[in-house]
Amino acid sequence: MDRITTKKREELMSRVKNKNTDIELLLKRKLRGLGIKYRTNYNLPGKPDIILQKEKIAIFCDGDFWHGKNFKYEKDKYNLFWKEKIQTNIKRDKIVDKTLKAFGWKTLRFWGTDIRGDTQFCTDKILEEIGRID
Repeated sequence: MDRITTKKREELMSRVKNKNTDIELLLKRKLRGLGIKYRTNYNLPGKPDIILQKEKIAIFCDGDFWHGKNFKYEKDKYNLFWKEKIQTNIKRDKIVDKTLKAFGWKTLRFWGTDIRGDTQFCTDKILEEIGRID
């Protein structure tokens, strides 16, 4: 049982930022510094945070909580609402990855803690995918 009303939950959820989050901005700044041209707000399934159009790479900056980084270990802590919400997000992410692959796109997903903790690792992975490092 949720401790707040549905109306209050909707109000709170509407405040959650889904574009230009701190992790997106951090990764974009690093890519820009490396001279990598990218696009945002591109109309693809799943609404990737960043795309490299020429290379057909869709990049997602996934928040740890919302996309279930530690869900299998922490799910017993959550009430039914959050369990269902996060499980739905995890399933949707998998469907988006398969859909993009069917369209010829490669997807890269980075956790927020990884972007914050080791942005260089994330950018190295992107550079590796576009063939700028081995």
